[in-house]
Amino acid sequence: MNKDSNQASAQGAVEALIASLPPESKLPSYRELQQRYRLSPATVQRTLAALARRGLVVTRPGSGTYTAARRRKAAPADVSWQTLALGSRAGLGPDLERLVEPPPPGVIGMASGFLNERLQPTGLLAAAVSRAARRPQAWNRPASQGLPELRSHFAAEAGAPLTADDVLIVAGGQPALSAVFRHLCAPGDPLVIESPTYIGALAAARAAGLTLVPVPTDRDGVRPAALADALARTGARLAYVQPRYANPTGAVLAPSRRADVLAAAASAGAFVLEDDWMRDFDLGPPSPPPLASADDDGHVIYLRSVSKPVAAGLRVAGLAARGPVLARLRRGRLSDDLFVAPVLQQTALDVLTAPGWDRHLGAVRRALRDRRDALVAAIADRLPGCELDLVPAGGLHLWLRLPGHCSDDAVAAAAAARGLAVSPGRACYPGEAPGPYLRLSYAGEEIPALARGAEILAEVLAGLPPG
Repeated sequence: MNKDSNQASAQGAVEALIASLPPESKLPSYRELQQRYRLSPATVQRTLAALARRGLVVTRPGSGTYTAARRRKAAPADVSWQTLALGSRAGLGPDLERLVEPPPPGVIGMASGFLNERLQPTGLLAAAVSRAARRPQAWNRPASQGLPELRSHFAAEAGAPLTADDVLIVAGGQPALSAVFRHLCAPGDPLVIESPTYIGALAAARAAGLTLVPVPTDRDGVRPAALADALARTGARLAYVQPRYANPTGAVLAPSRRADVLAAAASAGAFVLEDDWMRDFDLGPPSPPPLASADDDGHVIYLRSVSKPVAAGLRVAGLAARGPVLARLRRGRLSDDLFVAPVLQQTALDVLTAPGWDRHLGAVRRALRDRRDALVAAIADRLPGCELDLVPAGGLHLWLRLPGHCSDDAVAAAAAARGLAVSPGRACYPGEAPGPYLRLSYAGEEIPALARGAEILAEVLAGLPPG
């Protein structure tokens, strides 16, 4: 028996002895333990030292070694005092928490918009991480604004007139939203926001204490006249929009509306936060370039995250802005988390610039197009009472309108009981929902599971009382 196994055996034997003795009982002497368990003096000493570190024994100089006093098993903690200490905080509801939690084993996941592992560039990621970890500056402090090469890449994607100097690297899209809302607005300030919109944006805005001002959207994106009216009426200095495959509807801002959206921001002297989270997921013809590429006067703050196209765990994003607003965001972000680890920034850059990245994206788009089409067909076949106002030309979701007598919360709960996770639509509205909707994601499941999901929804709706 080697030294390690001998000590483990001795520790187990002495621990069993301790368990058999009452608290604060004196242990046999070192010599007695040696003789009883046939141990060397050094092994006994190491064993008792290890048990002391675990709090099982205590040594009293000049007296000996004793079993430790045992704390009485406490009753369940009374944490009711925390209710008063915490007070109330608007915006910290469970909607986003439910959205990001992975589905339990055996559950069909059509709630979250993250790609499943089969669509992730695991080979590119593994190679990029290996290279990034070996670089001399992988674990040092980077420039506070981020790696210049990654900033240049994001600026080039966004288009003129942005440069690397206009880009700030942040730890993912959600922290970027939170930083913009908190550092450009004060609690109580109005935020003009599309309705419906991304649940995470609503959660971040509410957590920042902002007053949400919803503006309507349709299949062509946000309505410019309503946006201009909301900015003028409320005096808001910030609007949140998703021009490309908006979450949850899948709408793309029509080319005929783009100049009017920029004009509305210019007229109000306001910023527009452009969340370009779906820039990589055209499933057909290319969608229009970012609004930021046509912004001449610094009204657009551009956000591009890589967590969706690459992997959920790669928390890297770029915020692009021009003028004093960038300094405000940079200093605010420093107060939040200082900087993004260089190894993550370099990994993101290596993946996005790898020779195989475009080929990988092509395969992902084909798979997503097949999944979207299969889910649309299953809905048409199994759910004739439901409507798809739009079959989006890209993105990861379908926005399904339920029959008017349904409750989307009740349908989602009944589906969950049958092993299907979907998102009730009312969580996507800053105010009251105009009707019952479900957001169905086809990013995380294969076609057979998506078809089964449509079947489960049909079973749920068939079991509801008629309207």
